[in-house]
Amino acid sequence: MEHTIRSILVIANTAKPGARELGLAIESFCREQGIQARLFLYDGIAHTVPLENHFELAVTLGGDGTVLFASRVLAEHNVPILPVNLGEFGFISEVGHDEWRHALTAFLAGRIGIGNRLVLDVHVRRDGNDLCSLRGLNEAVISAGGISRMVRLTVRLSDQYLGTYRADGVMVATPTGSTAYSAAAGGPILHPEMDAMILNPICPFTLSHRPIVLPADEVVEIRVDHEQRTDVALTVDGQSMIPLEPGDAVIVRAGSEKARIVRSDRRTFYEVLRTKLNWAGGPDD
Repeated sequence: MEHTIRSILVIANTAKPGARELGLAIESFCREQGIQARLFLYDGIAHTVPLENHFELAVTLGGDGTVLFASRVLAEHNVPILPVNLGEFGFISEVGHDEWRHALTAFLAGRIGIGNRLVLDVHVRRDGNDLCSLRGLNEAVISAGGISRMVRLTVRLSDQYLGTYRADGVMVATPTGSTAYSAAAGGPILHPEMDAMILNPICPFTLSHRPIVLPADEVVEIRVDHEQRTDVALTVDGQSMIPLEPGDAVIVRAGSEKARIVRSDRRTFYEVLRTKLNWAGGPDD
């Protein structure tokens, strides 16, 4: 079934060589197909994306970080994202820089579909009041501001006490983020289109504290204990940072909207996984 697309937003990360030129080429290609296109140049620092037009598709040019930026902005608008990687293949951006024309044409013709990815809604409460709200496609991390400093964090799941962690930090990761920081911290790898979350302690003092896979309807509350010997901060997707104070509570739940990522028809998630992690039996063996 063909996808009827009348307007496309091209987000080009100018920190990546060739992004501007490729963005102009895609913009020209779209107009040749009778599709309105707008090129938005993004320098790797968060900006407000122009959404005065009702875009029906976004094409990102960069790496996984560019997709994270776009997903936080576009998820609530239900705009699917076709991610084009300008470096090595990412876990999210599976389309190579020389494959964009094939991928875009295949999507418009209905030959490839869209995968729905869980997005985190993250709220910070201070003194009983909402301080701020953030959205993340990969993970929310509460950690120490200094190197080799432990924090004390109390975790509750849907109002039930789970435990108090002495650790470098605690993160809540999505299935998409399971191949990022969470994997480096010893967490499990989940298929990116699963509905689940990972609660993952970072270098816990008590070795029995292990990562837990949670159902998507769980509500995670992480409270900063009053006895701290270091600064504490919340970081979402490695791009948004909020300093925290003792007594602050970070509430994490699955968002009502999903990030919609156009799938690749050239390689699957498992092929990317084998290649990126150099597993035996990879596609080049």
